[in-house]
Amino acid sequence: MPKSSSRLIELDFFRGLVLLIIVVDHIGGSILSRVTLHAYALCDAAEVFVFLGGFATATAYAALAERRDETIARGRFLRRSFEIYRAFLVTAGLMLLVSAVLTALSIDGPNLATTDLDDLIDSPLAALRDIVLLRRQPYLASVLPMYAFFALLVPTILPLARSKPWLLLVGSVALWAGAPAISQYLPAAPDMHWDFNPFAWQLMFVLGVLARCQPVYQRISAHRFGWLASVLAFAVVVGAAYYKLFLLHAPLAASLKQNLSWLRAGNFVAIAWLVANLIELGWAKKVARRLPWVGAIGRQGLLCFIAGAVISLVVDSVLYAATDGYLNYPLGLLADAVAVGALFAVALGVEPLKRWVGRIVTGRLETSP
Repeated sequence: MPKSSSRLIELDFFRGLVLLIIVVDHIGGSILSRVTLHAYALCDAAEVFVFLGGFATATAYAALAERRDETIARGRFLRRSFEIYRAFLVTAGLMLLVSAVLTALSIDGPNLATTDLDDLIDSPLAALRDIVLLRRQPYLASVLPMYAFFALLVPTILPLARSKPWLLLVGSVALWAGAPAISQYLPAAPDMHWDFNPFAWQLMFVLGVLARCQPVYQRISAHRFGWLASVLAFAVVVGAAYYKLFLLHAPLAASLKQNLSWLRAGNFVAIAWLVANLIELGWAKKVARRLPWVGAIGRQGLLCFIAGAVISLVVDSVLYAATDGYLNYPLGLLADAVAVGALFAVALGVEPLKRWVGRIVTGRLETSP
Protein backbone atom coordinates (compact mmCIF):
# COMPACT_ATOMS: atom_id res chain seq x y z
CA MET A 1 0.00 0.00 0.00
CA PRO A 2 1.38 3.44 -0.84
CA LYS A 3 2.17 5.51 2.19
CA SER A 4 0.19 8.63 2.87
CA SER A 5 1.84 11.07 5.20
CA SER A 6 -0.26 13.99 4.06
CA ARG A 7 -3.61 14.61 2.51
CA LEU A 8 -3.93 14.05 -1.21
CA ILE A 9 -5.07 17.37 -2.66
CA GLU A 10 -6.49 15.58 -5.70
CA LEU A 11 -8.68 13.47 -3.41
CA ASP A 12 -9.99 16.51 -1.56
CA PHE A 13 -10.59 18.25 -4.89
CA PHE A 14 -12.58 15.39 -6.42
CA ARG A 15 -14.59 14.87 -3.24
CA GLY A 16 -15.44 18.56 -3.15
CA LEU A 17 -16.30 18.56 -6.83
CA VAL A 18 -18.62 15.58 -6.53
CA LEU A 19 -20.39 17.15 -3.54
CA LEU A 20 -21.00 20.27 -5.62
CA ILE A 21 -22.31 18.15 -8.48
CA ILE A 22 -24.62 16.24 -6.14
CA VAL A 23 -26.09 19.53 -4.94
CA VAL A 24 -26.84 20.93 -8.41
CA ASP A 25 -27.99 17.54 -9.72
CA HIS A 26 -30.75 17.57 -7.11
CA ILE A 27 -32.02 20.96 -8.23
CA GLY A 28 -34.54 20.25 -10.96
CA GLY A 29 -34.19 23.61 -12.69
CA SER A 30 -30.40 23.77 -12.40
CA ILE A 31 -28.55 24.84 -15.52
CA LEU A 32 -25.23 23.43 -14.38
CA SER A 33 -26.81 19.99 -13.98
CA ARG A 34 -27.36 19.98 -17.75
CA VAL A 35 -23.61 19.53 -18.22
CA THR A 36 -22.68 17.29 -15.27
CA LEU A 37 -21.76 13.63 -15.53
CA HIS A 38 -25.27 12.16 -15.64
CA ALA A 39 -26.05 14.12 -18.81
CA TYR A 40 -23.39 12.28 -20.81
CA ALA A 41 -22.95 8.96 -19.03
CA LEU A 42 -24.96 5.99 -17.83
CA CYS A 43 -23.66 6.63 -14.31
CA ASP A 44 -23.68 9.80 -12.22
CA ALA A 45 -22.06 11.44 -9.21
CA ALA A 46 -23.24 8.63 -6.91
CA GLU A 47 -20.67 6.19 -8.28
CA VAL A 48 -17.92 8.78 -7.94
CA PHE A 49 -19.01 9.59 -4.39
CA VAL A 50 -18.95 5.97 -3.22
CA PHE A 51 -15.71 5.10 -5.04
CA LEU A 52 -13.96 8.12 -3.54
CA GLY A 53 -15.39 7.12 -0.17
CA GLY A 54 -13.61 3.79 -0.45
CA PHE A 55 -10.40 5.43 -1.63
CA ALA A 56 -10.50 8.02 1.16
CA THR A 57 -11.27 5.34 3.74
CA ALA A 58 -8.25 3.29 2.70
CA THR A 59 -6.08 6.41 2.78
CA ALA A 60 -7.24 7.41 6.26
CA TYR A 61 -6.96 3.86 7.61
CA ALA A 62 -3.40 3.51 6.30
CA ALA A 63 -2.36 6.88 7.73
CA LEU A 64 -3.82 6.10 11.14
CA ALA A 65 -2.33 2.60 11.23
CA GLU A 66 1.05 4.07 10.28
CA ARG A 67 0.95 6.76 12.97
CA ARG A 68 -0.56 4.55 15.68
CA ASP A 69 -1.45 0.91 15.05
CA GLU A 70 -4.03 -1.35 13.39
CA THR A 71 -6.12 -1.74 16.54
CA ILE A 72 -6.63 2.00 16.87
CA ALA A 73 -7.42 2.26 13.15
CA ARG A 74 -10.06 -0.46 13.42
CA GLY A 75 -11.62 1.19 16.45
CA ARG A 76 -11.68 4.55 14.70
CA PHE A 77 -13.75 3.21 11.82
CA LEU A 78 -16.15 1.41 14.10
CA ARG A 79 -16.78 4.79 15.73
CA ARG A 80 -16.98 6.32 12.28
CA SER A 81 -19.88 4.03 11.50
CA PHE A 82 -21.80 5.47 14.44
CA GLU A 83 -20.90 9.01 13.34
CA ILE A 84 -22.35 8.33 9.89
CA TYR A 85 -25.47 6.80 11.43
CA ARG A 86 -25.84 9.90 13.59
CA ALA A 87 -25.40 12.04 10.47
CA PHE A 88 -28.20 10.06 8.85
CA LEU A 89 -30.52 10.85 11.75
CA VAL A 90 -29.59 14.53 11.54
CA THR A 91 -30.10 14.62 7.77
CA ALA A 92 -33.41 12.78 8.02
CA GLY A 93 -34.59 15.23 10.67
CA LEU A 94 -33.52 18.20 8.57
CA MET A 95 -35.30 16.84 5.49
CA LEU A 96 -38.51 16.57 7.51
CA LEU A 97 -38.02 19.98 9.10
CA VAL A 98 -37.30 21.72 5.80
CA SER A 99 -40.27 19.98 4.18
CA ALA A 100 -42.54 21.09 7.02
CA VAL A 101 -41.34 24.71 6.89
CA LEU A 102 -41.62 24.98 3.11
CA THR A 103 -45.05 23.36 3.14
CA ALA A 104 -46.18 25.83 5.80
CA LEU A 105 -44.95 28.63 3.53
CA SER A 106 -47.02 27.17 0.65
CA ILE A 107 -43.89 26.25 -1.29
CA ASP A 108 -44.77 22.95 -2.91
CA GLY A 109 -41.53 21.50 -4.24
CA PRO A 110 -41.53 18.16 -6.06
CA ASN A 111 -38.96 16.55 -3.78
CA LEU A 112 -40.29 17.51 -0.37
CA ALA A 113 -40.53 14.58 2.04
CA THR A 114 -44.30 14.96 2.26
CA THR A 115 -45.05 11.24 2.55
CA ASP A 116 -42.66 10.86 5.46
CA LEU A 117 -44.03 14.04 6.98
CA ASP A 118 -47.63 12.84 6.70
CA ASP A 119 -46.70 9.51 8.29
CA LEU A 120 -44.87 11.35 11.06
CA ILE A 121 -47.96 13.44 11.80
CA ASP A 122 -50.31 10.44 11.68
CA SER A 123 -48.11 8.01 13.65
CA PRO A 124 -45.16 9.90 15.16
CA LEU A 125 -43.75 7.07 17.26
CA ALA A 126 -43.96 4.53 14.44
CA ALA A 127 -42.40 6.93 11.92
CA LEU A 128 -39.55 7.86 14.27
CA ARG A 129 -38.97 4.20 15.06
CA ASP A 130 -38.75 3.42 11.36
CA ILE A 131 -36.18 6.18 10.82
CA VAL A 132 -34.06 5.02 13.76
CA LEU A 133 -34.17 1.43 12.49
CA LEU A 134 -33.37 2.53 8.90
CA ARG A 135 -36.75 1.28 7.73
CA ARG A 136 -37.56 4.78 6.49
CA GLN A 137 -34.97 6.99 4.80
CA PRO A 138 -36.20 10.48 3.90
CA TYR A 139 -35.11 12.17 0.68
CA LEU A 140 -31.33 12.61 0.26
CA ALA A 141 -30.56 10.86 3.55
CA SER A 142 -30.67 7.43 1.94
CA VAL A 143 -27.00 7.17 0.99
CA LEU A 144 -25.80 7.45 4.60
CA PRO A 145 -27.11 4.11 5.97
CA MET A 146 -25.16 2.40 3.21
CA TYR A 147 -22.04 4.30 4.23
CA ALA A 148 -22.49 3.36 7.88
CA PHE A 149 -22.65 -0.27 6.78
CA PHE A 150 -19.43 0.11 4.80
CA ALA A 151 -17.63 1.73 7.73
CA LEU A 152 -18.52 -1.26 9.89
CA LEU A 153 -16.85 -3.54 7.35
CA VAL A 154 -13.65 -1.51 7.03
CA PRO A 155 -11.71 -3.55 9.65
CA THR A 156 -12.40 -6.64 7.52
CA ILE A 157 -12.10 -5.11 4.05
CA LEU A 158 -8.80 -3.26 4.50
CA PRO A 159 -6.63 -6.22 5.59
CA LEU A 160 -8.05 -8.29 2.72
CA ALA A 161 -7.41 -5.46 0.26
CA ARG A 162 -3.75 -5.47 1.22
CA SER A 163 -3.09 -9.20 1.60
CA LYS A 164 -5.70 -10.98 -0.54
CA PRO A 165 -7.07 -8.45 -3.05
CA TRP A 166 -8.35 -11.06 -5.50
CA LEU A 167 -10.31 -12.82 -2.78
CA LEU A 168 -11.88 -9.51 -1.76
CA LEU A 169 -12.72 -8.63 -5.35
CA VAL A 170 -14.27 -12.01 -6.15
CA GLY A 171 -16.33 -11.92 -2.97
CA SER A 172 -17.46 -8.38 -3.69
CA VAL A 173 -18.48 -9.22 -7.26
CA ALA A 174 -20.37 -12.31 -6.07
CA LEU A 175 -22.26 -10.25 -3.49
CA TRP A 176 -23.01 -7.58 -6.11
CA ALA A 177 -24.37 -10.21 -8.50
CA GLY A 178 -26.75 -11.55 -5.88
CA ALA A 179 -27.69 -8.15 -4.48
CA PRO A 180 -31.09 -7.76 -6.22
CA ALA A 181 -32.24 -11.12 -4.84
CA ILE A 182 -31.23 -10.40 -1.24
CA SER A 183 -32.38 -6.78 -1.14
CA GLN A 184 -35.73 -7.99 0.20
CA TYR A 185 -34.02 -8.71 3.51
CA LEU A 186 -33.12 -5.06 4.05
CA PRO A 187 -35.23 -3.42 6.77
CA ALA A 188 -37.97 -1.34 5.18
CA ALA A 189 -41.33 0.03 6.24
CA PRO A 190 -44.40 -0.77 4.08
CA ASP A 191 -44.17 0.89 0.65
CA MET A 192 -40.58 1.94 1.41
CA HIS A 193 -37.30 0.73 -0.05
CA TRP A 194 -33.58 1.49 0.04
CA ASP A 195 -32.62 3.83 -2.79
CA PHE A 196 -29.11 2.34 -2.66
CA ASN A 197 -28.85 -1.41 -2.19
CA PRO A 198 -25.72 -1.73 -0.01
CA PHE A 199 -25.15 -5.32 -1.14
CA ALA A 200 -24.70 -3.97 -4.67
CA TRP A 201 -23.01 -0.65 -4.00
CA GLN A 202 -20.34 -2.22 -1.81
CA LEU A 203 -18.67 -3.15 -5.10
CA MET A 204 -18.00 0.51 -5.86
CA PHE A 205 -16.66 1.06 -2.34
CA VAL A 206 -14.40 -1.99 -2.60
CA LEU A 207 -13.07 -0.83 -5.97
CA GLY A 208 -12.12 2.47 -4.34
CA VAL A 209 -10.34 0.64 -1.52
CA LEU A 210 -8.47 -1.61 -3.96
CA ALA A 211 -7.47 1.36 -6.10
CA ARG A 212 -5.76 2.83 -3.03
CA CYS A 213 -4.27 -0.36 -1.62
CA GLN A 214 -3.02 -1.98 -4.81
CA PRO A 215 -1.06 -0.41 -7.70
CA VAL A 216 -3.66 -1.56 -10.23
CA TYR A 217 -3.34 1.43 -12.53
CA GLN A 218 0.45 1.47 -12.37
CA ARG A 219 0.78 -2.21 -13.25
CA ILE A 220 -1.62 -2.14 -16.17
CA SER A 221 -0.44 1.16 -17.63
CA ALA A 222 3.21 0.09 -17.35
CA HIS A 223 2.57 -3.01 -19.46
CA ARG A 224 3.59 -2.73 -23.10
CA PHE A 225 -0.05 -3.18 -24.10
CA GLY A 226 -1.30 -0.94 -21.30
CA TRP A 227 -2.31 1.72 -23.79
CA LEU A 228 -5.08 -0.61 -24.95
CA ALA A 229 -6.80 -0.11 -21.60
CA SER A 230 -7.02 3.62 -22.29
CA VAL A 231 -8.29 3.01 -25.81
CA LEU A 232 -10.96 0.64 -24.50
CA ALA A 233 -11.94 3.05 -21.74
CA PHE A 234 -12.24 5.89 -24.24
CA ALA A 235 -14.40 3.75 -26.52
CA VAL A 236 -16.71 2.82 -23.64
CA VAL A 237 -17.06 6.45 -22.54
CA VAL A 238 -17.79 7.65 -26.08
CA GLY A 239 -20.21 4.80 -26.72
CA ALA A 240 -22.11 5.44 -23.50
CA ALA A 241 -22.28 9.16 -24.24
CA TYR A 242 -23.60 8.51 -27.75
CA TYR A 243 -26.23 6.14 -26.39
CA LYS A 244 -27.27 8.59 -23.68
CA LEU A 245 -27.43 11.62 -25.97
CA PHE A 246 -28.89 10.17 -29.16
CA LEU A 247 -30.45 6.75 -28.57
CA LEU A 248 -31.93 6.86 -25.08
CA HIS A 249 -35.32 8.56 -25.18
CA ALA A 250 -36.59 7.69 -21.70
CA PRO A 251 -34.97 7.67 -18.26
CA LEU A 252 -33.30 4.43 -17.26
CA ALA A 253 -35.18 2.30 -14.75
CA ALA A 254 -34.59 3.35 -11.15
CA SER A 255 -33.70 -0.23 -10.25
CA LEU A 256 -30.56 0.04 -12.39
CA LYS A 257 -29.23 2.66 -10.00
CA GLN A 258 -30.63 1.04 -6.88
CA ASN A 259 -28.81 -2.21 -7.64
CA LEU A 260 -25.80 -0.69 -9.44
CA SER A 261 -26.27 -2.26 -12.86
CA TRP A 262 -23.26 -3.44 -14.84
CA LEU A 263 -23.93 -0.65 -17.34
CA ARG A 264 -23.42 2.00 -14.67
CA ALA A 265 -20.46 0.24 -13.07
CA GLY A 266 -18.72 -0.38 -16.39
CA ASN A 267 -19.21 3.18 -17.57
CA PHE A 268 -17.83 4.52 -14.31
CA VAL A 269 -14.74 2.28 -14.40
CA ALA A 270 -13.98 3.53 -17.92
CA ILE A 271 -14.33 7.15 -16.81
CA ALA A 272 -12.21 6.50 -13.72
CA TRP A 273 -9.44 5.04 -15.88
CA LEU A 274 -9.32 8.12 -18.09
CA VAL A 275 -9.30 10.38 -15.04
CA ALA A 276 -6.44 8.31 -13.63
CA ASN A 277 -4.50 9.17 -16.79
CA LEU A 278 -5.05 12.86 -16.10
CA ILE A 279 -3.94 12.41 -12.50
CA GLU A 280 -0.81 10.61 -13.66
CA LEU A 281 -0.03 13.52 -15.97
CA GLY A 282 -0.36 15.93 -13.05
CA TRP A 283 -3.30 17.84 -14.49
CA ALA A 284 -5.62 17.09 -11.58
CA LYS A 285 -3.12 18.42 -9.04
CA LYS A 286 -2.69 21.64 -11.03
CA VAL A 287 -6.44 22.20 -11.17
CA ALA A 288 -6.80 21.36 -7.47
CA ARG A 289 -4.16 23.94 -6.55
CA ARG A 290 -5.88 26.60 -8.64
CA LEU A 291 -9.28 25.85 -7.08
CA PRO A 292 -8.49 25.33 -3.37
CA TRP A 293 -12.05 26.23 -2.35
CA VAL A 294 -13.28 23.01 -3.98
CA GLY A 295 -10.84 21.04 -1.85
CA ALA A 296 -12.10 22.87 1.23
CA ILE A 297 -15.53 21.37 0.57
CA GLY A 298 -13.98 17.93 0.14
CA ARG A 299 -12.16 18.16 3.47
CA GLN A 300 -15.48 18.71 5.24
CA GLY A 301 -17.14 15.82 3.44
CA LEU A 302 -19.78 14.62 5.90
CA LEU A 303 -20.77 18.09 7.06
CA CYS A 304 -20.96 19.38 3.50
CA PHE A 305 -23.08 16.40 2.48
CA ILE A 306 -25.62 17.23 5.19
CA ALA A 307 -25.51 20.93 4.34
CA GLY A 308 -25.75 20.14 0.64
CA ALA A 309 -28.87 18.05 1.19
CA VAL A 310 -30.57 20.97 2.92
CA ILE A 311 -29.33 23.51 0.38
CA SER A 312 -30.45 21.50 -2.64
CA LEU A 313 -33.90 20.77 -1.19
CA VAL A 314 -34.52 24.42 -0.31
CA VAL A 315 -33.18 25.82 -3.58
CA ASP A 316 -34.95 23.18 -5.67
CA SER A 317 -38.29 23.85 -3.98
CA VAL A 318 -38.04 27.64 -4.16
CA LEU A 319 -36.93 27.53 -7.80
CA TYR A 320 -39.77 25.16 -8.68
CA ALA A 321 -42.28 27.49 -7.04
CA ALA A 322 -40.81 30.53 -8.82
CA THR A 323 -40.85 28.93 -12.28
CA ASP A 324 -43.87 26.60 -11.98
CA GLY A 325 -41.50 23.79 -12.85
CA TYR A 326 -40.46 25.25 -16.21
CA LEU A 327 -36.84 25.67 -17.22
CA ASN A 328 -35.72 29.26 -16.71
CA TYR A 329 -32.09 29.98 -17.56
CA PRO A 330 -31.57 33.19 -15.54
CA LEU A 331 -33.28 31.83 -12.43
CA GLY A 332 -31.66 28.45 -12.90
CA LEU A 333 -28.20 30.00 -13.01
CA LEU A 334 -29.05 32.13 -9.99
CA ALA A 335 -30.15 29.00 -8.13
CA ASP A 336 -26.87 27.30 -9.05
CA ALA A 337 -24.88 30.29 -7.80
CA VAL A 338 -26.80 30.38 -4.53
CA ALA A 339 -26.38 26.64 -3.95
CA VAL A 340 -22.66 26.57 -4.77
CA GLY A 341 -22.02 29.72 -2.75
CA ALA A 342 -23.92 28.39 0.25
CA LEU A 343 -21.98 25.12 0.26
CA PHE A 344 -18.71 27.01 -0.09
CA ALA A 345 -19.69 29.24 2.84
CA VAL A 346 -20.38 26.18 4.99
CA ALA A 347 -16.99 24.65 4.15
CA LEU A 348 -15.07 27.85 4.84
CA GLY A 349 -17.02 28.70 7.97
CA VAL A 350 -16.39 25.46 9.84
CA GLU A 351 -12.87 26.12 11.10
CA PRO A 352 -13.47 29.76 12.16
CA LEU A 353 -16.60 28.63 13.98
CA LYS A 354 -14.68 25.89 15.78
CA ARG A 355 -11.99 28.37 16.84
CA TRP A 356 -14.60 30.86 18.03
CA VAL A 357 -16.42 28.23 20.08
CA GLY A 358 -13.10 27.01 21.44
CA ARG A 359 -12.15 30.50 22.60
CA ILE A 360 -15.50 30.92 24.31
CA VAL A 361 -15.22 27.58 26.10
CA THR A 362 -11.61 28.26 27.10
CA GLY A 363 -12.51 31.72 28.37
CA ARG A 364 -15.33 30.37 30.50
CA LEU A 365 -13.11 27.66 31.96
CA GLU A 366 -10.44 30.22 32.83
CA THR A 367 -12.91 32.56 34.54
CA SER A 368 -14.82 29.85 36.39
CA PRO A 369 -13.98 29.58 40.13
